[in-house]
Amino acid sequence: MPGEDAIGEILVPEEDLQRRVAELAAEVSRDYQGRDPLLVAILKGAVPFLADLMRHLTIDCELDFMAVSSYGSSTDSSGVVRILKDLDAPIADRDVLIVEDIIDSGLTLHYLLRNLRARQPKSVEVCALLTKPERRRVDLPVRYVGFEIPNRFAIGYGPRPPGAIQEPVVRRGTA
Repeated sequence: MPGEDAIGEILVPEEDLQRRVAELAAEVSRDYQGRDPLLVAILKGAVPFLADLMRHLTIDCELDFMAVSSYGSSTDSSGVVRILKDLDAPIADRDVLIVEDIIDSGLTLHYLLRNLRARQPKSVEVCALLTKPERRRVDLPVRYVGFEIPNRFAIGYGPRPPGAIQEPVVRRGTA
C-alpha cells in the first residue's frame, strides 16, 4: 500500500467499523421513523461514512452537503471557520442530522451547530463515526457516536494521504 511506512496500528478493525455503522443506522432509523430527516454530510471526510450509513437506513431521508474549513495548513483547528459550500435548501422546520467522520477539538462543529440552529430547524443532532474526547475544547451534544478513539492522527475511512488507497479501517498515522 502506498505510504505504508506512515501507517500505524489499526485503531478500529473493518468488521467492528461495519458492525457499528449498521448499529448507528438502526438507531437513527428508529429515532427518525416518520420524520424524513435531512442528513447533512460535512465534506469531504464524512462521505464514505455517510454512504455506508445510508445503505443501512430503513427510513426516507434527504441529503445535503456542507464544506467547512478551520485548519488552514495545520492539523489543529484554528477555531476560525469558513463555510466553503453551504446547504442548497432552507432547513427551517426540518429535522437535521449532521453526519461527521471525526470530532477532534469540536470547535468547527460548535460553530456549525450555532450556524444551523440560527436557521430555525425543528431539530439538529450529530452523528459522528469517531470522536477524540481528549482533544475536545468545547462541550458538544453528540447524539450518535461510533467510536471514541485516543488522541492520535487517524486515517483510513475518510481522509487519506494523497494518492493512498486504503481498505475501510481506521488506522493511526504517524503524521
